Amino acid sequence: MKDFLEALELNDINEGTSTGSTWLTSNGQTYESFSPTDGKLIGKVKGSTVENYEAVVQKAQEAFKEWRMVPAPLRGEVVRQIGEALREKKEALGKLVSYEMGKSYQEGLGEVQEMIDICDFAVGLSRQLHGLTMHSERPMHRMYEQYHPLGIVGIISAFNFPVAVWAWNSMIAWVCGDVCIWKPSEKVPLCAVACMKIAAGVFEKNNVPEGVNGLVVGDYNIGELMTNDLRVPLISATGSIRMGKKVGEAVGKRLGKSILELGGNNAIIITEHADLKVAIPGIVFGAVGTAGQRCTSTRRLIIHESLYDEIRETLVKAYKQLRIGDPLDSNNHVGPLIDKDAVASYEAALNTIVESGGKIAVEGGVLEGEGYESGCYVKPAIAEVNNEWEIVQEETFAPILYLIKYSDFDEALAIQNGVRQGLSSAIMTTNMRQSEIFLSHHGSDCGIANVNIGTSGAEIGGAFGGEKETGGGRESGSDAWKAYMRRQTNTTNWGTELPLAQGIKFDL
Repeated sequence: MKDFLEALELNDINEGTSTGSTWLTSNGQTYESFSPTDGKLIGKVKGSTVENYEAVVQKAQEAFKEWRMVPAPLRGEVVRQIGEALREKKEALGKLVSYEMGKSYQEGLGEVQEMIDICDFAVGLSRQLHGLTMHSERPMHRMYEQYHPLGIVGIISAFNFPVAVWAWNSMIAWVCGDVCIWKPSEKVPLCAVACMKIAAGVFEKNNVPEGVNGLVVGDYNIGELMTNDLRVPLISATGSIRMGKKVGEAVGKRLGKSILELGGNNAIIITEHADLKVAIPGIVFGAVGTAGQRCTSTRRLIIHESLYDEIRETLVKAYKQLRIGDPLDSNNHVGPLIDKDAVASYEAALNTIVESGGKIAVEGGVLEGEGYESGCYVKPAIAEVNNEWEIVQEETFAPILYLIKYSDFDEALAIQNGVRQGLSSAIMTTNMRQSEIFLSHHGSDCGIANVNIGTSGAEIGGAFGGEKETGGGRESGSDAWKAYMRRQTNTTNWGTELPLAQGIKFDL
């Protein structure tokens, strides 16, 4: 274990407050990070105090005045170098993500690759922060719009993607000219400290002003300071719907801006025209990948009645082949849940399913014995349910897959859309009309809609986010960068007279 911790310059006790290259001492709460893999203590991080938070914000305000004046392509060059630094540390950081969070090592490497990819995307973006030129109705006038940086971007991330979501936001925000303050999940603080140290080396080499990259480790109290702070114009928050509603309310009250990436209750529709060779792997990975702890994990499987029995039996056989264990062992498919609270939620959900009348197709349960000493390993479960049940309407962050039968395609769409969440969705079909209907305005109501791939595994080139109670925010690719900037419309009169708009006359 020590090899990758040493490579990432992590200590037994780490400070959790940084203004970039400077680590501030703290007498706040100490967060102990235990691995859900083996239950062992990885390290400790000292949480930020109110005074620490204030120091980080003040330094960020100072840095913004200087950073916004650096040409965007030069800011992009700094981000390019961060991408190179991440390439050098990919193996070590991937192992830390796997060990501290519990996802498989391959998924840990994939998450770091997402960070590298978003760096590459942001570098190109740094030369494309374009506005528009419009024709004025007034003679000898030029009218156009441009984008300016907002200032401080507050980033609140969740445990399930302990490094990638920070990169999605920060790399884009930095090329836009913003500065960032990151409050990571206190469940995975070492991943945050490691990322800050990697970025700090690049910033120091390029004389980036102290304060462009801030870190405040803490619980919801630190999050509340940030969401209520008028000096932080944009909050990007990833987490539960319950958390997101609190953040949205607090930011809305001060008329700030927010990007909310909240819960999902994602479904795959399996039509009678599905290619099962394509469908089954997508279903299984979507349901059990990251032990069901992705916001894009597949929760519901909506199956045409003609294929229902066949798919159920195929999934039962496939689940028997799943290997559950140490995520750093590449032979295993499924790692642990993040902690025992998550295990308790998983068990409660299974009990509620049975009480509601659900039929268990694949038994769940907590694993015990050698290799499972942490108490966080559970068996992926499958249950036959009704979409209207309250437990199905909720998001359980665990590997529980619901099977729902349908007979009519319109019925399938209604089931798919019949939940409060609207993040990711998919359809498995070789019928062009079904796929086009699914992607049309009266098809899926989610922010992500896929054909013949699963619900998880979004690429950084497309804007990521969902609708309804998923929050409506967009991060990562496409034109998501606009959320990190303020739009300004400009008109210049280069003539010798002052005509007014709409033909209004005002003579003196």
